[in-house]
Amino acid sequence: MVPFRNKFAALALVAGVASVFGAANAAEYPTQPVRVIVPFAPGGSTDIVARIVTQRMGQELGQTFVVENKGGAGGAIGAAEAARAKPDGYTLSIATVSTLAVLPACRPTDLPYDALTDFVPVTNFANVPNVIEVNPKFPAKNFKEFVKVLKDNPGKYSNGSSGTCSVLHLFGEAFKLATGTDTVHVPYKGSGPAVTDAVGGQIEIMFDNLPSSMAQIQAGNLRAMAVAWPERLPSLKDVPTLAEEGYPQLNQPAWYGLLAPKGTPPEIVKKLRDAAVVALKDPKVIEALEKQGAAPSGNTPEEFGKEIKEQFDWAKDVVAKGNIKLE
Repeated sequence: MVPFRNKFAALALVAGVASVFGAANAAEYPTQPVRVIVPFAPGGSTDIVARIVTQRMGQELGQTFVVENKGGAGGAIGAAEAARAKPDGYTLSIATVSTLAVLPACRPTDLPYDALTDFVPVTNFANVPNVIEVNPKFPAKNFKEFVKVLKDNPGKYSNGSSGTCSVLHLFGEAFKLATGTDTVHVPYKGSGPAVTDAVGGQIEIMFDNLPSSMAQIQAGNLRAMAVAWPERLPSLKDVPTLAEEGYPQLNQPAWYGLLAPKGTPPEIVKKLRDAAVVALKDPKVIEALEKQGAAPSGNTPEEFGKEIKEQFDWAKDVVAKGNIKLE
């Protein structure tokens, strides 16, 4: 029989060897293409930002970053798959307010992942303005007229979102709570199809993230009423912020960041974050993001974790006050 102290020494040796091999693997990472799960359909803001940044990260790290769209259930399907992935740095995912704050608030008992414990924050890629927009035929030319029309016609107009209990749904619900208005919510499978119907007039109002609507706004196919952003955007100088209009509680941008599965080695997380910072300082990436109305971030994992928790708490509050339920 091996004495206890010898067993302990053997275990310590195995652990030390594993640690050395783990560090070696992290030093060589990545040695194969990296899969990045986007939990929404192609063409939306999440997809656009993810592709812009991860393509440049792949150049920095010498491996291809392959974006894979896994939409459905408001982002839960893709997020759940990402949470179950092996924590080796070869399957990552894009964090959104929808998947890490809104869905946990709407599905507190049956969500197939834990938003706060199943992932390791890497970095926030970009902050993105939210926008309230209407079909050009809507009978309001500015935000004050917009609110008045809605108050005078409760339940008459419909608003689209990227899905029931998505961040855009809660943005709309928070708007209704703040303004005392009532519109009919129409959920879509992603913001792309909703924007298409807003342009076509099937719905009159859209609560959206700016990147997936910017081209339509600039083309005159949609009219922006207000944006959620610290200041007016250079690309939309005539569009006020929600804070300017007296609703600072609605003036919250969205964000899109990078997550790794729980248990991913810190050395790999650091490599990914460092590569993201390089990407987000690249003038071409900055220009591409700014064209979409997005502002680069690149904060630390700890700072990004704090942002996630703040939005998590905000979503719980809106869901409770609005008595929102995921059917």
